[in-house]
Amino acid sequence: MIEAKVDIVEAKEKKAKPDPENLSFGKIFTDHMFTMEYTREKGWFNPKIEPYAPIELDPAAMIFHYSQSVFEGLKAYLDPEGHIQLFRPQENFKRMNRSNQRLSIPLINEELVLDYLKQLLTLEKDWIPSADGTSLYIRPFIFATESSLSVAPAHSYKFIIILSPVGSYYPEGIHPVSIQIEHDYTRAVRGGTGTAKTGGNYSAGYIAQAKAAEQGHAQVMWLDGVEKEYIEEVGSMNVFFKINGQVVTPELNDSILAGVTRKSIIELLHDWNIDVVERKISVSEIHEAYKEGTLEEAFGAGTAAVISPIGELSWGEEVMIINGRQTGDLTKSLYTTLTGVQTGKLPDPYGWTVKIKV
Repeated sequence: MIEAKVDIVEAKEKKAKPDPENLSFGKIFTDHMFTMEYTREKGWFNPKIEPYAPIELDPAAMIFHYSQSVFEGLKAYLDPEGHIQLFRPQENFKRMNRSNQRLSIPLINEELVLDYLKQLLTLEKDWIPSADGTSLYIRPFIFATESSLSVAPAHSYKFIIILSPVGSYYPEGIHPVSIQIEHDYTRAVRGGTGTAKTGGNYSAGYIAQAKAAEQGHAQVMWLDGVEKEYIEEVGSMNVFFKINGQVVTPELNDSILAGVTRKSIIELLHDWNIDVVERKISVSEIHEAYKEGTLEEAFGAGTAAVISPIGELSWGEEVMIINGRQTGDLTKSLYTTLTGVQTGKLPDPYGWTVKIKV
């Protein structure tokens, strides 16, 4: 095992901590960040924790021209004893390496990077909010830094982890949202980068999101890019449907992100002896279940919201009201269990959490 040695340069001046009652998402950042460099000659080197600050890049840095970058998103919590707790961070770094491979970015040592993260979190512990629903959002990312206009993988990269205290996704309580099924625009296609967590996948969806918002919807539901018939994701989340007692979620493919929350939900449902199936599911099938009265619940799943219940689906001229726009019992149970395990308020029989005792 490689020893996770990291240079630490502490900030001379510390920022004032934000009001925990008025935290938004990703607007405030902690005093320090983790950085590491890569070159073909040295590999990954120079890991350090240093004061949070702007970075300097050459105008020809390849990230600006060819978008060679990946990122991850996870959270740190304070458990009831005041220790730092992470939820399945190994899965995030495994996925980061899958994204790296797809984007032709050098792989990271997952175990080593997790240890670097633990050291950063230990230093920034006072930034982790403790109010219900709050957490410290963790954003690791890698981008190409080589100064070149060659259309080829870069020879140098930078890896950074920044931290941001965030408020509750549901300050007024969990509530179902309205979703518009998107037909005109495509998020990803077979053989593309949809299964990688890379920036272009998200900015390409802004135009569809804006169209949905103009019509009063909170998010879009993406269909496959070939037949425009099979459901893939909702916004930036995986999606689940409860139909006649069975839970169905789109099976993973080249255009669906393998969510950590998605994986956890499937494992929970298996443990609860609830029938859960991963397969292709069409809009027509959902509409048919709605007409027959067997579409019982629907929800999105991801790091930011954990669970986001869906109360309405808009499909052309058709509006499908799900469970009377109320959060379903199964959706509530999954949300309560996942957030309880994540924060240490419920026991973790699955070995999902990583505790940092400080």
